[in-house]
Amino acid sequence: MASHWYLHLLRVRYQETDQMAVVFHGNYVNWFEIGRTELIRQAGFPYKDIERSGLLLPVTELDCRFLQPARYDDRIVICTRIVSYSTIRLAFESEIRKVAEHVPIPERCADGELPGELLVKGGTRHVWIGKDWRPARVDKIAPELYALIQKTIEINGMRGDSSS
Repeated sequence: MASHWYLHLLRVRYQETDQMAVVFHGNYVNWFEIGRTELIRQAGFPYKDIERSGLLLPVTELDCRFLQPARYDDRIVICTRIVSYSTIRLAFESEIRKVAEHVPIPERCADGELPGELLVKGGTRHVWIGKDWRPARVDKIAPELYALIQKTIEINGMRGDSSS
């Protein structure tokens, strides 16, 4: 079974564009973050609860490939999914897609069914750390969060890696 994407709709604001009248490249990184935050929220564990548990999830790697620019007032959808996880790592895949005004946007979508035109694709890799900035095992500090990640992946037909 293919993994599901979590979708979040936005409209490009004027301040997100540059002198060339296209979205400034740094905004895509912000949109990847919005996608991750909304995926976690939709899965049932908001980021603020993660941080309250004593965990942080900094980005350790960023991958971004620009195919087409987004422009002011475009209707875009941020598509995000978890692609791998372990007790100390988590990786997301992201796509930014332009969608027409009339296209309905579901909260989730199966692979191969994403709406609109692909503009940007990439992903981020993260490591779980404690407030002391040392690696932390999510299954020990927030077992309910780890179980939720496992459940999300298993529902999507994927498995985590067992590396720590």
